[in-house]
Amino acid sequence: MTKKRRRPIHLHVMVSEEEQALIQQRMAESGIRNMGAYMRKMALNGYVLHVDLSPVRELVSLQRRCSNNLNQVAIQANTYGGIYPEEIAALQRDYAALWGPLFDLLKKLSALVEL
Repeated sequence: MTKKRRRPIHLHVMVSEEEQALIQQRMAESGIRNMGAYMRKMALNGYVLHVDLSPVRELVSLQRRCSNNLNQVAIQANTYGGIYPEEIAALQRDYAALWGPLFDLLKKLSALVEL
């Protein structure tokens, strides 16, 4: 039994060595390692948008810390019936530290979309 392919049509393109090197360089820049996926993306869309999401890692870390702190405050409030004003102030500082970079990142992403 033969497996039906999602893309049954084969395209073949001839390139020079220089063109191949340039294609591989652009593939590396875009973060795509599969030649077929890269060629399909370029043929259908005309460009590949590679976004450096390293700032997102910092935001995820901040969000995890804020969630952890909030859980600890909720446990303390449910167990002992109250929370200290310092804990609330710490949570507010953490959330302020989270929303500033998040706002900047969203602004940069929206600028990319407008291109």
